[in-house]
Amino acid sequence: MNSRLILTTAFLFLFVLAAGQQTARAKLYIDIDEPGFRQFPIAVCDFQITAGPITPGTIESTKLAEDVKFYLGLTGLFELLDKSSFLDGVEPGLPEVIRFADWSLIGADFLLRGDLAMEGGRLTAEARLYDIARGRVILRRKYVEGAGGTRETARSIVSDILLTLTGDEGDFTTKIALVVKNKDASDIFSINYDATDLKPITSHQSIVIAPRWSPDGRLLAFTSYKNGRPVVYLRNLLTGKEREVAAFPGLNMCGSFSPDSKKLLLTLSKDGNEEIYSLNVETMKLTRLTNNYAIDVSPAWSPDGNKIVFVSNRSGTPQIFIMDANGQNVNRVTFKGNYNTSPSWSPRGDKIAYEGLIDRKYQIFTVDTEGNNPVQLTFDEANNEYPSWSPSGLQIVFSSRRGQKTRICIMNANGQNMRVLLDDKNGQAMPSWSPRFGK
Repeated sequence: MNSRLILTTAFLFLFVLAAGQQTARAKLYIDIDEPGFRQFPIAVCDFQITAGPITPGTIESTKLAEDVKFYLGLTGLFELLDKSSFLDGVEPGLPEVIRFADWSLIGADFLLRGDLAMEGGRLTAEARLYDIARGRVILRRKYVEGAGGTRETARSIVSDILLTLTGDEGDFTTKIALVVKNKDASDIFSINYDATDLKPITSHQSIVIAPRWSPDGRLLAFTSYKNGRPVVYLRNLLTGKEREVAAFPGLNMCGSFSPDSKKLLLTLSKDGNEEIYSLNVETMKLTRLTNNYAIDVSPAWSPDGNKIVFVSNRSGTPQIFIMDANGQNVNRVTFKGNYNTSPSWSPRGDKIAYEGLIDRKYQIFTVDTEGNNPVQLTFDEANNEYPSWSPSGLQIVFSSRRGQKTRICIMNANGQNMRVLLDDKNGQAMPSWSPRFGK
């Protein structure tokens, strides 16, 4: 590997319901972009047994409620009220009569109640979500337990709660790809949103970096050094087959896919300088998009496919820029700080997350697409790097590095309610959020 390639690679690493008739889906109850956003208090009751052969006190009634609270907690949007604080709050008999004043007294904004029954040999649950302030049900839906048991039912319930309250179903059917290092080698793994099912995708046992999902969920692009130099691969996630798509002399680095999954952005140095290209993954036609003396890297498409965000040192230090999808009309986006890299475009199209160097640590920031309103989201003593948005736009995943130890974390899009997704003895980095898969 020549010195130019080594320097550029090092530069890149641093650079780099149908919810029922009573569901009020048109009303936005929770807006995470509101100034001073706070978690919304919600009371989740154990589900009530209404028909056998399950009996009162059976584990399913409590377990389903606990699973619902688990998934509500993952969203970072809710304050889960302690069950010991609950007043009776419900008049006995049918139909159910809620004493809303009692729930308001303990600070609940929302109340979830439900029933369990055995119908046709299958466990069914009906969930009802109440708006305490308005005194009415805003979600009522029945669920039939599938192969995934109460956890699958709970995910469906919480997804419908989010759809009702935020207008988006959440990220429960997504995965996160990440680089896992084991000694001197690495490979790409995936892990579910709820931190289950960590499993390998590649088996290169080399330097493997920069995983990127196609929006249709069929392909994963990445760069591997398994042949001693950087080569971009496409892996078909259905068949497991891999193919080389960029193996030119010099640097070959992958960026993101276009929204229709038909094109892949690349950084190539085959013509003597690090420039951004677009590759048609079917025809293999390559189109050059930048032509500048500077290093241009880390490209990512906007959600509508009309713009591309990228990193360039054409202003003297690494900064975030936006250009049209054809490479024209380049505009600088970041002006604070002298080292801003790893841009990720929000699926809502209004913000870009990136890492910036401040006080000799990398922290996660967002900025709007006009270059206004930069906001610092992380403030700790770790190096927080490689942000990637969830499909809902509600959360951001990133790697957090302290010394030799790195873990994968998720936070709300406003920087609040961080949780650790993966803290393994092996090093992890470069997380990339998948699209939603089928329920």
